[in-house]
Amino acid sequence: MDSESLHYSLDLAAGNGLTLSSEQRAALQTSLVILKRNYKFSRVLFWGKILGIKCDYFIAQGVEDDEIKNKKSLYSLNCMDWHLLPPATESMIADVALAAQGRFTGDPSHEYEHTEMRIKGEGDDATEEEVTVKVNEASRLATAVSNIDKDASVVPRGAFTKSPSGKVQTNRSFGGLDPIEAAKLRNYLHFREPVNLKKKSILEMSHLNPAIDFLDPLSEDIPKGSWSLQLERGSTMCVLRSLLWLGLTFFHIPQTPQHGHIYMGDGLMNLDLPFML
Repeated sequence: MDSESLHYSLDLAAGNGLTLSSEQRAALQTSLVILKRNYKFSRVLFWGKILGIKCDYFIAQGVEDDEIKNKKSLYSLNCMDWHLLPPATESMIADVALAAQGRFTGDPSHEYEHTEMRIKGEGDDATEEEVTVKVNEASRLATAVSNIDKDASVVPRGAFTKSPSGKVQTNRSFGGLDPIEAAKLRNYLHFREPVNLKKKSILEMSHLNPAIDFLDPLSEDIPKGSWSLQLERGSTMCVLRSLLWLGLTFFHIPQTPQHGHIYMGDGLMNLDLPFML
């Protein structure tokens, strides 16, 4: 996200009562440039902020050659010093779901612990044993960022292309959606490896352009209604808000390549969504 896109995203997030101070913005503009150079990223994006009780976590993401694969997430407590987050593995995600409850503390080394009785063996040989799962907050943070990216990282249709070799890159000829198409949820895509696309029939695939239709559209999300799409600023800006991850805001300015998203929230999924629809 360039500085102009970051400015738009922060202004929209401020509508939820959350933003960055002028000192934090200045620190980010300096530290993200250094971060890009130190890690040799092709570009660095400010992802957002996850609120903690003691401290808040500022999150950035570094992109390499491919815009989707090998994306690295980093956190900072002061917008200056950045620390790499571990990749969110399936076992880590399972442990976090089991052990981590409540709000983030703001201490990366804080340890969550969950103990339960599990049955080992079968039949007459079955015995009960006590199992303790421990996970630190840095792992929980990595899991939250990964889950939010899977569910709510958004791009407009056509903003990225996929080459015949499979590499995903910025589409330099993307001039933005036209105002009528920008008002349709199907023209916004999940920016992660597709899930629903693999289930489509050959007939359905024949209507798609493989260079730009390689991602899942938001219109296929379940449950329906998990996104709010509004035209703001005199219909000159399309704004999407996730109702599953409250605090995730995406914007696109039709007929321009400007788009971006930011998350400012507590890092907790909205489990009340089915009752809101």
